[in-house]
Amino acid sequence: MTLSSKLSAARAGLFRSLGLMFIAGFGATVAFDAWGQIVSPALGFANLSPHGLAKSLLGAYGLPNSDFAGYFVHFYLVGLIGYPLGWLFVFRPVWGRVVRRGGWLLGAAAYGFGLWILAIGGITALAGLPFFLNFTGITWVALVGHVLYGVVLVAVMRAFGGR
Repeated sequence: MTLSSKLSAARAGLFRSLGLMFIAGFGATVAFDAWGQIVSPALGFANLSPHGLAKSLLGAYGLPNSDFAGYFVHFYLVGLIGYPLGWLFVFRPVWGRVVRRGGWLLGAAAYGFGLWILAIGGITALAGLPFFLNFTGITWVALVGHVLYGVVLVAVMRAFGGR
């Protein structure tokens, strides 16, 4: 195989991974938002407003923090790009080397739990909000939402041929 064909194959693999990442991130973000903004309130639990957390973070650093900016950060930067990149290039390789026999569902749920720690434990603090939002109802709805996000993300990637 020539260097040119190797580069071409690598480029094709990269574009396939990016496409898969966007499709899976879209499905997972829709599942997260449907849980947090439709199902959870319908069951009498808290209503999530993840774009509000993004707005608070942007405002804390003096950046534009309109509704559009909050939705853009939440849906596009985090849901379609950031979290899927974290799974593909950080968590999945580490999980595969450390655990080896956990199965994809356990790994996906663990990833979602880690996202919850990052978002509700870390990002809230950076945004000047109470640590874990004072463990109110939003905290627990967000836990379910982030685990759901992780599971849907990985399930969609597997359904479309990703490992």
